[in-house]
Amino acid sequence: MASVGRNPSALAGSRAECGVTPNPARVLAIDYGRRRLGLALSDELGLTAQPLTTLARTNRRDDLRCLRELVRRHGVQRIIVGHPLHLDGSAGEMAAEAARFAARIEKQLSLPVELVDERLSSWEAEQMLAVKEAYSAERRGLARRQGGRGVRRRRGRGVRIQESPKIDQMAAAVILRDYLGRERARADSAESAATIPTQQARHKREQARS
Repeated sequence: MASVGRNPSALAGSRAECGVTPNPARVLAIDYGRRRLGLALSDELGLTAQPLTTLARTNRRDDLRCLRELVRRHGVQRIIVGHPLHLDGSAGEMAAEAARFAARIEKQLSLPVELVDERLSSWEAEQMLAVKEAYSAERRGLARRQGGRGVRRRRGRGVRIQESPKIDQMAAAVILRDYLGRERARADSAESAATIPTQQARHKREQARS
């Protein structure tokens, strides 16, 4: 992961700083796209990731205005932007666009913004949504067979999972979930490393006394 303010062209990788933000706060994840921005939000403790909404892009000014309002409303303190690298780790045109977008919102919103690897996040979101849609369809079919009322039936329209705006916000949630998991693992590792010298010193004192 890389803070775009320090190095706008940096790809997702290890930050120079060690550890995590000492005071957890809400994190906003953005799944970047030319037509839509998928958004997901963490809880205040930075433990869970939930899809928030999908923002249909209009122009740069309106996109920033909407993001600024969401940041204000939810008390966001950090933003991560999915970096769409190729599977081999190389950066293409979309990755460069996402990096420029991240640098721009960091400047305009005055918040730390990081690029994070989003490889396979959209694929995983599609699988999750497909399962959810299949489950919902099964429940609707069961309700109709049982004579349930109030069940709306889609006529003449199949569900095209890959074009659903829900994909974008779910992809953002996948990106955020993985990011939060890595941050927790890093914090746990740093805490464990900090306790080792203390344990060694205690062991030496005990040996000296004996």
